[in-house]
Amino acid sequence: MISLNDHPLMTVNNENQISLSSNFKATKMSIELIIRDQIVEAIESCYEQKIDQKLVQLQNTRKEFEGDITLVVFPFVRMSKKSPEQTAADIGDYLQKNVAEVEKYNVVKGFLNLVISTDYWISVLNEAASDLKYGITEPTGSSKLVMVEYSSPNTNKPLHLGHIRNNLLGFSLSEILKANGNKVIKTNIVNDRGIHICKSMYAWEMWGNGQTPENTGIKGDHLVGNFYVRFDQEYKKEIAALIEQGETSENAEQNAPSILGAREMLLKWEAKDPEVLELWKMMNQWVYAGFDITYKALGVDFDKIYYESETYLYGKDEVLRGLREGVFYQQEDSSVWADLTAEGLDQKILLRSDGTSVYMTQDIGTARERFQDYPINKMIYVVGNEQNYHFQVLSILLDKLGFEFGKGLHHFSYGMVELPQGKMKSREGTVVDADDLMAEMIEVSRKTSEELGKLEGYSPEQAAITYKMIALGALKYFMLKVDPKKNMLFNPEESIDFNGNTGPFIQYTYARIRSVLRKAEDKGIILNPHIEAEIQPGLKELQLIKTVSQFPVAVKEAGDNYSPALVANYVYELVKDFNQFYHEFPMIAEENSELRNLRLVLAETIGKTIKTGMKLLGIDVPERM
Repeated sequence: MISLNDHPLMTVNNENQISLSSNFKATKMSIELIIRDQIVEAIESCYEQKIDQKLVQLQNTRKEFEGDITLVVFPFVRMSKKSPEQTAADIGDYLQKNVAEVEKYNVVKGFLNLVISTDYWISVLNEAASDLKYGITEPTGSSKLVMVEYSSPNTNKPLHLGHIRNNLLGFSLSEILKANGNKVIKTNIVNDRGIHICKSMYAWEMWGNGQTPENTGIKGDHLVGNFYVRFDQEYKKEIAALIEQGETSENAEQNAPSILGAREMLLKWEAKDPEVLELWKMMNQWVYAGFDITYKALGVDFDKIYYESETYLYGKDEVLRGLREGVFYQQEDSSVWADLTAEGLDQKILLRSDGTSVYMTQDIGTARERFQDYPINKMIYVVGNEQNYHFQVLSILLDKLGFEFGKGLHHFSYGMVELPQGKMKSREGTVVDADDLMAEMIEVSRKTSEELGKLEGYSPEQAAITYKMIALGALKYFMLKVDPKKNMLFNPEESIDFNGNTGPFIQYTYARIRSVLRKAEDKGIILNPHIEAEIQPGLKELQLIKTVSQFPVAVKEAGDNYSPALVANYVYELVKDFNQFYHEFPMIAEENSELRNLRLVLAETIGKTIKTGMKLLGIDVPERM
C-alpha cells in the first residue's frame, strides 16, 4: 500500500509550523470548485461510476513539478481497473477537453498535475489588485454571531507572558472570524473574587502600611501582585513554624494564621461586610487601571466585560435549581456535587460546605448571562490546555441544566508558553510581567535597529514609534506563528531577528515594497491597475500571483481551524517568495513598460495582502523602515 506521506508531492509538517501545502486545498477556491466538479463528471464519463466529492483530494502542486493543482489519483484506481498512471491520463484528458482553465497536464506516478492557463492567473491578479478588501468577507445581517472569550485575568496579579499568548490568540481569532463573514463579540471575564483575591487583600491589610499606586509610584496591578507574593512568603513561614511546633504538614497548611485570615475575609465578602467590600473595590480599581494600560499597549480590546463577582450569583442560582430538580446532589456537609460517572468522569463539587462557589459555578452563571444578553450562535473559550477537563465538564453540566447551547460550546485549547529557564509561578513571583516584557522587547528592537542602521534619518519621535511597532510585531508574530495547540518556548532576541520567519522580516519587506512604489511615483511612473490578458508573465511572476491567490483560502482555513498560525505562515511564504523575486528581477529599471507595470502592480497587491494579513494578527506594518 502506498503511503501518501512518503511521496515527494506530499509535504510533512514541521514540528512547530503549519505547512502551507498540507493545509491549503487549492490555489484559488473558484478554480478548485470547478475542477472538483469536473473530476466527479470525469469519473462518471470514463468509468460509469458516481462518486462523492469527498474522494477528490486536491492540493497545490509542489514547486519542483510543473503544475498548479494536483489530484491524488489512487482512490479511483479500483474504479478504472487501470494503473494509477493511466487513470491519471484518462482524467487529465477529460479535464483538458472540458475545463477551459486547464491548459495541460502531466502525470507523476499516481498524481495528476494540472497546469492552469496564464489568462486565468492574470484575471486573479486583476481581481486582487482592484479589491480593497481582498480576502475579507464582510458580515451581513444574516451572519452568525460568535462570542470569543479571552484574557480572563485574576485581580490579584498583573498580566504575564501566558496572558500575552492568550490575549493575542483571542484577539487574532476574533479578527479572523470577522474576516470570514461572522459577527463577533470579543468578551472578557474578570476573576475578581475568591480566596486568591482575598490573599492579596489580607496581605495589604496586614503589611501594606497604607501603600497605594499614587504614594508608591507602582502600577496598580503590580502593587496588588506584590502583596499576593508577600502572602505566599508569610504563609510559608507560618507553616514552617507550626511544623516545628509538632503540627503535621497538612494541619499546618490548613491552620496557618494567614490562610485562616484569607478564608474569613472571603466569608465576610460573600456576607457583604462593608469594610471588606470597600477594601475589595479599592484594590480592584487599582488593578483595572493597570490592566487598561497593558491592554492598550498590547493592542487588544473587548466589546463586553463580565465580572465573576456578579455572575457567580447566577451560577449559584442555577446549581441550587439543579439540586431541587435532582440534577445534582448534596452531601452531609451541605456541599453540592454533580455525579458525572455516567459520562465516564468523576464527581464534581459545585458549592462548598460553607456555601461558597467554585470556578465551575461562576462559569455556569456567566454562560447563562451571555446567552441571555446576546443571540449567540457559537461560544468560543480561549483558555489554556490545562483546563481541557474543566470545559468538558462545563459543557455537560449546562446540558444537564437544560441549556440548549451547552453541547455547542467550543474550548479553543492552546499550549503553554515557557521561557528558557522553565515554567513561571505567580505566587512565587517568578512570572514575566507583560509590561516588563513589552518594555524589554522595545529595548531589544531599539538596539537591533540601531546596530543594523534600519532607522537612520528618523527623528527621535519617529524612531520611538517604529521601535514599538517592530517590538510588538516581533512579539505578536512569534506567538502567533506557532500552531496554537503546541507548547512554545519564547525567546525575545530570536523573535526580533530581521531575517527568517519573524515579524520584523515581514514588516521590513512591506516597507521595502512601499519604498519601491514611492520611487516609481517619483520617476513619474503611473500604474495601470488592470493587466491585459495578452501580456506573458514569467514563471516567477506567475508563482507570485498564485501565492497571492491563496490568501482568501488561508483566511478561510484559519477561521475553520481556529488557527491564526495559518495566516501568519501564509504571509511569511508570500514575503519569502517576493524577496527572492525582488533580488532576481528589476522592477523600476525594467525596460519593457508592460512587464514593469505588471511587476509594480503585483508588488502593490502583495503589499496590500501583507498589510491585511498582519492586521488579522493584530500587527501594524511601517510605511518606512
